Amino acid sequence: MFPSDYLIFLQIIIFMFITPGTPRIVIISHTLNYGLRKSVWVALGDISANFIQAVLVVFVIGSLLKDNYEILNYLKWASILYLIYLAYDTYNSKVKSVQVGNQTVKSTFSFYRDGFLVAGLSPKAIVFFVTIFTSFINFETNYIAQFIILISTYVILDFSSLIMYGLLAKKAAGWLKANPKTINTISACVLLLLAIYLALRLNF
Repeated sequence: MFPSDYLIFLQIIIFMFITPGTPRIVIISHTLNYGLRKSVWVALGDISANFIQAVLVVFVIGSLLKDNYEILNYLKWASILYLIYLAYDTYNSKVKSVQVGNQTVKSTFSFYRDGFLVAGLSPKAIVFFVTIFTSFINFETNYIAQFIILISTYVILDFSSLIMYGLLAKKAAGWLKANPKTINTISACVLLLLAIYLALRLNF
């Protein structure tokens, strides 16, 4: 059974993915500092977390999260703290020049971890899967097939948009070459602003 209103679902997630949210800020920063090849692991971590979130919401804890907003509140503050850590880590990264692949300090796992935790601790992602994602599934008929179609679409478009942001960052790296610390400062400030926004505006 094909998901109901699939085209509407498609429009919603495309709009979500072209908006520069936290995962896109992180992959831009990592691409500029470490290169696009390493930052692919950030995108893989992001979609892995989203896939797990979708599975848990649809098959395990969807109703629990709907009825217990305290859980979402705890996730919100965990996300805020991790964003602050990422801002600190980004600002203090030692950049010699803006060259793709210039830094090799971080391990592959650390890139994957950054993508996974940013997406996995995002209350907005949880809310999306609990509310919007599940609303496109008819649980009275073959919902597993519907889930596979929806999550495959989500993961493919999410990964593609992250890589596109990485490519754009790679193209824009040249004009920042003269002052590489600017990358870290801007990225850290944006991450801090996102953390403040979550703390002040997201109320569950």
